[in-house]
Amino acid sequence: MIPLSKGKYTVQRAATAAEKAAALDLRALCFGIADGAADQFDAAAVHMLVRAQSDGAVVATFRMSTCAGAGIADSYAAQFYDLEKLHNFEGPLLELGRFCVHPDYADPDILRIAWASLTAFVDEAGVQMLFGCSSFAGTQPERYLDAFALLRARHLGPERWRPAVKAPEVFLYSAEITAKPDLVRANAAMPPLLRSYLMMGGWVSGHAVIDRTMNTLHVFTALDIGAIPPARKKLLRALV
Repeated sequence: MIPLSKGKYTVQRAATAAEKAAALDLRALCFGIADGAADQFDAAAVHMLVRAQSDGAVVATFRMSTCAGAGIADSYAAQFYDLEKLHNFEGPLLELGRFCVHPDYADPDILRIAWASLTAFVDEAGVQMLFGCSSFAGTQPERYLDAFALLRARHLGPERWRPAVKAPEVFLYSAEITAKPDLVRANAAMPPLLRSYLMMGGWVSGHAVIDRTMNTLHVFTALDIGAIPPARKKLLRALV
């Protein structure tokens, strides 16, 4: 994968020990965990860095791992979700994880160039589905009831693929929320990465995992590449 530059930013693969350490440092800052939330999945993953062209500062990072079919059982997400229904999915899958943006760089172009590089990787590898965990800050579901109500009303995944409960502590919003969402509050509370997934036709699990180690609420999120609207694909590829 070659570096990609657009506007004020460049995105590239973390190839050296120092570059991978920079990814962990940003993760430590964003997640508030000293070791950068390093785990056993880091070794086999492709780590990406988004840098500011002005001074080389690392402004965002994420990791990608590919698998196929039943191999999803060995993914990071499979620690928290029962993904048995996806074992028979045909075609390569890509897990996107540990996505975070430096809190001092609230620029939507960062997310755009990250998605552009991801699009290039998906095209190159023939990936048919993206998946991962989209995180809400904190572990109190009541802070995000409108957002969860919107997910329940419009974005639940198809039953044939939707993950079942596995984690010991979850918020089953598909069953516990019945009120209609306030769309303004819902969209304001939606994490930017999750919002991007949904704009492209992504879907979510029916429950959020309460992850006290990472101090997040996260939902399984997936995007069938074939379901992305053609106009959206064209925009993403135009950035590559």
